[in-house]
Amino acid sequence: MYRFIYKDLLRWKKSPKRKPLIVDGARQVGKTWTLKEFGKKEYEDIAYINCDNNPFMKEIFFDFDTDRLIRDFSAYTGIQIEKRKTLIFIDEIQECPLALTALKYFCEENNDYHIVVAGSLLGIAIHNGTGYPVGKVNRLKMYPMSFEEFLLALDKELLLKNVSELGFEKTKPFKSIYEDLLRQYYYVGGMPEVVKSYVSKKDLLEVRAIQNMIINDYRADFSKHIPSSLVSKVMLVYDSIPAQLAKENKKFIYGFLKKGSRAKDYEDAIEWLIDAGLVYKVNKVSNLNMPLKFYEEHNSFKLYLLDIGLLGAMSKTSAKDVLISNNIFKEYKGAMTEQFVLQEMIKEGIDVYYYTNDNSTCEIDFVIEKEGRVYPIEVKSELNLKAKSLKTVIDKYSLKGLRFSMSDYNKGQDIIDIPLYFVEEWLKTNIPED
Repeated sequence: MYRFIYKDLLRWKKSPKRKPLIVDGARQVGKTWTLKEFGKKEYEDIAYINCDNNPFMKEIFFDFDTDRLIRDFSAYTGIQIEKRKTLIFIDEIQECPLALTALKYFCEENNDYHIVVAGSLLGIAIHNGTGYPVGKVNRLKMYPMSFEEFLLALDKELLLKNVSELGFEKTKPFKSIYEDLLRQYYYVGGMPEVVKSYVSKKDLLEVRAIQNMIINDYRADFSKHIPSSLVSKVMLVYDSIPAQLAKENKKFIYGFLKKGSRAKDYEDAIEWLIDAGLVYKVNKVSNLNMPLKFYEEHNSFKLYLLDIGLLGAMSKTSAKDVLISNNIFKEYKGAMTEQFVLQEMIKEGIDVYYYTNDNSTCEIDFVIEKEGRVYPIEVKSELNLKAKSLKTVIDKYSLKGLRFSMSDYNKGQDIIDIPLYFVEEWLKTNIPED
């Protein structure tokens, strides 16, 4: 299955300023498979080492002699490692912190060796005092498969070409096809193992079974990697997210966890989930002027899950409701639609916020800043396109608004309507748009 990060990997390989590469991301988003495919296709050989439960990797870092380390890597893998011809791939590097530190020395002393490392809990490792090689590495973030990657997995490349070649307006005759595929993505999501199963078997029960297995694996990680005093709190926060998002006001409420709960009781739990890449945190801004960072409020936020398919599984959303019923798209502030739009924006490296005024009479689902402009965003249904809050902030701050819905593309004077199934393409090609 093709992943768009592959282009970034190729740029890394060819870059004259290339440094050892860290590929970060939550567990099971496809890091290992993608990097192995990259090594097989783009190098003469690949030397793969997994640090998980590997005493060898903990023994060899008694110093940072890079020539010796290369010999040890070669001896362990049975691969004759050659500069620029062999990809050295160290997986689950968070299990061996000194291996992460060693990247600094490879950058400074032996940068002709192509080294890539992957980890799923690197944010946690860094916060625990790991000697992170600041300034000595390149870094890429990997996420679940996007909607367009899902289409490619389903062999729908022609539909993507239609958008790029014909434009949004000329693809209206294909609307029902795009909408049906988007429904499928809402149910399946972007976890590669789930997508692979769906593409090969189209078995919806197996899709849900794999999603539940991934969720249970994440919960098992809580006990493995978190101090025992924090496990129950992390579990409470994680399991509460679907219910938090089901509220009309999706702001995270500590009282949903346990009566009388306060922020200080759960801040560490939330931070762990963020560092592990399992949740996305969207902070409130109190003002829509630039830069948005100046107006960020860390005590008011919304939490979303890593993947829309996992949200559906945790919510026990039925295949019928997603694939057949119209409710999934007609819910005005539907949690799944917001989850989808957020995932697409985060994948594009966009910082995302939300906005409410002081008395909460005006709420904007998302706010982004791109190319020197602020864009308020509303995520709405196909039939209800009244945008009172959006119009209010557009007039107050002299902005252009974005509305993601199931309606057709329309470039209005104040608001640009973008169909949900074109969000990813629009984000890549059309910000800003006058």
